[in-house]
Amino acid sequence: MRVLVGVLAGVLLGWVSRRALRALLDAPVLARTNHGGMVIPTGAGLVLVAAAVGAAAAVALGGAAGVDVGPVEAHRAVLPVVVGFALLGLVDDLVGRGDDGRGFRGHLGALAGGRATTGVVKLVGGAALALAVCAPVSNGGALVLVADAALVALAANLANLFDRAPGRTLKVGATAFAVLAVATGLPPALAGVAVVVGAGLALLPGDLEERFMLGDTGANALGAVLGLGVVLASDPGPRLAVLAGVAVLNAAGEAVSFSRVIDAVPLLRAVDRAGRRRSQG
Repeated sequence: MRVLVGVLAGVLLGWVSRRALRALLDAPVLARTNHGGMVIPTGAGLVLVAAAVGAAAAVALGGAAGVDVGPVEAHRAVLPVVVGFALLGLVDDLVGRGDDGRGFRGHLGALAGGRATTGVVKLVGGAALALAVCAPVSNGGALVLVADAALVALAANLANLFDRAPGRTLKVGATAFAVLAVATGLPPALAGVAVVVGAGLALLPGDLEERFMLGDTGANALGAVLGLGVVLASDPGPRLAVLAGVAVLNAAGEAVSFSRVIDAVPLLRAVDRAGRRRSQG
């Protein structure tokens, strides 16, 4: 029940936050040209941050009032993950360059050549942040902690790899969360993650209609919090299995275009294009 309430609360907080942040998101510094050549605001993922902050405040007030808010450590872990990974993504949205390269090879190659790209900042910063956030909730030794941190960081990167078309990352993220929630029996530990996913759903119509872009700000935060959700709701064994799958998808993204694969499968293509502007096909 708490998971479903979390999703609904997230949709409401996302809707309110989107309107509250409208002036900020419309600032010229966030204007970017999207895949279709339209100049629209990026960084709409800041809405996820605002929703997570609002939820954290509500949980704190509820706890102070003696209300049972569920697993406290689970709630506490969500906010730094969303804020930290969103800020790392925002750096890329604001100062990232088109010639910075894509994927691990591109960024590490640039670093080997003496140039630190925003992608390197995300890789290093994301790994450190994931270790710090997972430490209180990992419930295992050093190796388990490293594996959990890798899951969170790689999930963030994977969400960025999917963010190549309007609404795609939000659709994939919502689907992944639904599978996780059902597979783990809707545990209360996922309530905080549910809020962020719900806030993402509030952004879906505008993302599909190309009124704004989720940006690395949102993709980074959504992917990382989904990775955290696996850590919070699963035992070490299943977490390792998910880590292996996420790692394989990250590696595949280095060599294969996800867009090309999606377009080649009729069902995936139909789901991917559902809700988009007609001009997108």
